[in-house]
Parts: sequence; structure tokens; C-alpha cells
Amino acid sequence: MGVLEIFVIGLGLSMDAFAVSVCKGLSMKRMSWKQAVLAGLYFGGFQFLMPLIGYLLGTTMADLIISIDHWIAFILLGLIGYNMIREARHGEEECLNDSFDIKTMLLLAVATSIDALAVGITFAFLRVQILTAVCMIGVTTFVLSVAGVKVGHMFGSRFRAKAEYAGGTILILIGLKILLEHLGVL
Repeated sequence: MGVLEIFVIGLGLSMDAFAVSVCKGLSMKRMSWKQAVLAGLYFGGFQFLMPLIGYLLGTTMADLIISIDHWIAFILLGLIGYNMIREARHGEEECLNDSFDIKTMLLLAVATSIDALAVGITFAFLRVQILTAVCMIGVTTFVLSVAGVKVGHMFGSRFRAKAEYAGGTILILIGLKILLEHLGVL
């Protein structure tokens, strides 16, 4: 898996964090760069940590299921993508409150990075350079989260569903590409 593919996965994974950041920006009466960076650190940090944990879990199981790894990657990425699209279509609201306290931000960071754990397991089967991948995912999420707070403050929540829809579609397409490559179609 190349750097461009990892970057695109990072974009897809960061869409939930971006959507929540937009909601946080929407709830702010006055834009605060300190809070925008704080959101970026929480979301980017967890998007860095969760695929790393998933990778470590996946490497312990890799020898057992190497013959079906491409199917696992396809199914995991497909389910994550489908869930993101479903949330976007049903308008499930993630704007819980305007608080940036540690309890609220930890809960949001964990909730938006669970899918990154599954992607980390997939990375173990694909033998991805994990430090490059998690750094790229974490930095991408950080940047998009900071931008999301600003965008939310400026424009409101009308882009939330589109961001999640795009992220879900990207993950499904990457899962399909992995499957087709392993089946020899691509």
C-alpha cells in the first residue's frame, strides 16, 4: 500500500472527526484557535493511537489468517464506510454540546476513532509501514479537525453529511481495490 493510498485512508478516517469539529465550531459563540487546536490534538492523537493499537493486535493474529487477509480488509473497510454513509443519510447528529472539557473531548475522540482501530488491524495484514501510516493519519486528522472548527464557526453544520458520505465512499472504494488486487483483477 502506497503513501497516496494511506493518505486517502487518512482522509476517509478523519471525516467523523471533521464533522464533530464542525459541530464544535458551530456551537462556539466566538472562534477560539486554542480550542480548535485542542480539538485537533484530541482527534488527531486518537486517530494516531487507534490504528497503532489495531496494528499490534493484528500482527499477533496475522499468521493465523493470512490467506483471507484481503477479504478481512475488504469487509472491515466496507462496513466502516457503509456505517459512515448510513450516518450521513440518516442525519444522526453528533453535536452533543459546546464543551471542550476533557471528559467530553475524550468521549468524542474515542467515538470518532473506533473505525481507525479496525483499519489498523487491516494494516497488519497488508504489512503497511505502520509509523508512516499512523503519523499521516494523525496529522491529516489534526489539520482537518482544526479546519473543521473554523469551518463550523463560519458556515454551520450543512457540510457534515457530505463529509461523512465522502469519507465512507472513500473507505469502501479502497476496500474494494484491496480485494480486487489480491484476486488478480487489478
